[in-house]
Amino acid sequence: MRLKSYFNFAVALAALGALASCGPIGRFGKPATDRPSQYSNPNNPNNIDTENTIWTAFNRKSNETEVLVNRYIWQASLEVLDFLPVQTVDPFTGVIVTGYGTPPGGGQAYRATVLIKDPALDARSLNVALQTRGGPASAATTRAIEDAILTRARQLRISDNRL
Repeated sequence: MRLKSYFNFAVALAALGALASCGPIGRFGKPATDRPSQYSNPNNPNNIDTENTIWTAFNRKSNETEVLVNRYIWQASLEVLDFLPVQTVDPFTGVIVTGYGTPPGGGQAYRATVLIKDPALDARSLNVALQTRGGPASAATTRAIEDAILTRARQLRISDNRL
């Protein structure tokens, strides 16, 4: 029992010694780090680092944001799929996510995810994923929606060039 109390005393003494060595005074009674005088005065304007703050991580180099999404395909996607309730749109990444909806004159409910991944008015720029409540929609239905979106996008572009 006496050995256990000596052991506890030795551990407490070692912990106290470790804590005492972490103080602000280093070896030989001098401060552990010598700071320049400008940092010791909190009212000195040179003490504030204005170049590297947390807000600089969120600032963009330019105020102009470059969008790499074809605007005709974007507008055509919203027009063709207007019977579906829109859940999420992100024009910067080119993603449109809709909820379930029934097309006019149809009985099957669909939901769609559209990805526009290129600024070109091209079939490779568009990727549509259709889903029914029972699983993925048929490839023919997905292809028909893609064709309708691309056709409407070309119509929008032609009508825009007439102006």
